[in-house]
Amino acid sequence: MPGIPPYDTNNIFSRILRGELPCHMVYEDEHSMAFMDLMPQSEGHTLVIPKAPSRNLLDADPTTFMWLMPAVQKIAKAVKRAFHADGIRVVQFNEPGAGQTVFHLHFHVIPVYEGVELKPHAGKPMDGGHLSQNAEKIREALKFIS
Repeated sequence: MPGIPPYDTNNIFSRILRGELPCHMVYEDEHSMAFMDLMPQSEGHTLVIPKAPSRNLLDADPTTFMWLMPAVQKIAKAVKRAFHADGIRVVQFNEPGAGQTVFHLHFHVIPVYEGVELKPHAGKPMDGGHLSQNAEKIREALKFIS
């Protein structure tokens, strides 16, 4: 597609998919993976990515969404259950002007609570032990999600 740079096979999510970098995994299937965001805006903030190399929504093969969106929905249900959230915000950014900083298609699944503002998505990463505990809560909740 004109105007969209090529996919960078060394982006952080591509490296996670290849097992070169660790993550706090909560879900994986043939087409997608979900893991904890290192700088969560809310307890339980999870990322869902396709395994197919896609820079973002603008260059993804449309069939990618056939497999990815059910995973996003499954993770959203599990996160809502695990963290007793009032709602779930699903966010996806495309290109730097829209706030995309990692150039591999991904969806943010963020639990939200009435009257509670989200934290900024910046700063230092959350403690790994805490992220691991949150990942376990979501894995447990997934047992109840069809």
